[in-house]
Amino acid sequence: MAGMNSLDAVKRKIQCLQQQADDAEDRAQVLQRELDSERELREKAEGDVAALNRRIQLVEEELDRAQERLATALQKLEEAEKAADESERGMKVIENRAMKDEEKMEIQEMQLKEAKHIAEEADRKYEEVARKLVILEGELERAEERAELSECKASDLEEELKNVTNNLKSLEAQSEKYARRRFSMS
Repeated sequence: MAGMNSLDAVKRKIQCLQQQADDAEDRAQVLQRELDSERELREKAEGDVAALNRRIQLVEEELDRAQERLATALQKLEEAEKAADESERGMKVIENRAMKDEEKMEIQEMQLKEAKHIAEEADRKYEEVARKLVILEGELERAEERAELSECKASDLEEELKNVTNNLKSLEAQSEKYARRRFSMS
């Protein structure tokens, strides 16, 4: 019996060791799986870190480009501000010119009104002179007609005067003849 006991004890011990070996193997498999899982997680994490590093590099490059664009934009903004200042000064000059032009236009409008008044006065005087001219032309026409009539009358009177002179000469000649005859008769 004692041999049996020890055999049983050994068997139990073997079973116990077998159980411990199985448990250890199971734990080893679990640990191997955990190790594999950890390895995958580490590789994935390394990939993620590499991707993040690449992304950081891309973001840094984009940041550099953005800073360059910002610098360019700031320079353009500064140029635009200078152009705006120059434009504002130009606008003030134009506004001053516009005010002076408005003043000139007001003066010219007053001069134009005065010139219109003078022109209206000149038109009125012209119409008056034209009316008088028409009257004088009518009077001149009548005077010319009277002059023509007078010339005709003068011509007729000259003719009549010639006739009278001729008649007078003829009468004088007859009178002399008659006086000579009378004288010769006496």
